[in-house]
Amino acid sequence: MKKLLILTISVLVCVLLLAVLPVHGEGEIYDSVLRLHVLANSDSEYDQSLKLRVRDGVLAVCSELVSGCVTREEAEAVIAANLELIRESAQTALLEEGSEYPVAVYFDEEEYPTRNYESVSFPAGTYMSLRVCIGEAEGQNWWCVLFPNMCISAASKKDVEEA
Repeated sequence: MKKLLILTISVLVCVLLLAVLPVHGEGEIYDSVLRLHVLANSDSEYDQSLKLRVRDGVLAVCSELVSGCVTREEAEAVIAANLELIRESAQTALLEEGSEYPVAVYFDEEEYPTRNYESVSFPAGTYMSLRVCIGEAEGQNWWCVLFPNMCISAASKKDVEEA
């Protein structure tokens, strides 16, 4: 009986460890991409449409910034050096829509759920992330892979689905 209890506990410990450790190269994924996370002020239709305008403004700037980058480290350095430019592009997008919500931009690690982009799946986990917070940042959010750039196709597909 004691052997069965030890075996059961051992199996449970192994299962728990496998559930939290990266497998199948997931660690490499976490270390090779930068994510983008845009949070709307609220869930109102107006605030959600503003979120998409901000997303488009930020993507235009960031796509240009990381276009010559080959590694995540290069892209990370470029993004980190241009946070104010990125914030200004988000603020400009809001002002063009008549909104004066403040914008905050953060560049640090953030937890993400599992997400599928076309034929690529990104596991849940901690990723380096550019987070753009509009106003109270309490509304639905939008995210994608900023580097390597998978945001344009994700933005286009999402807009078609929402239409």
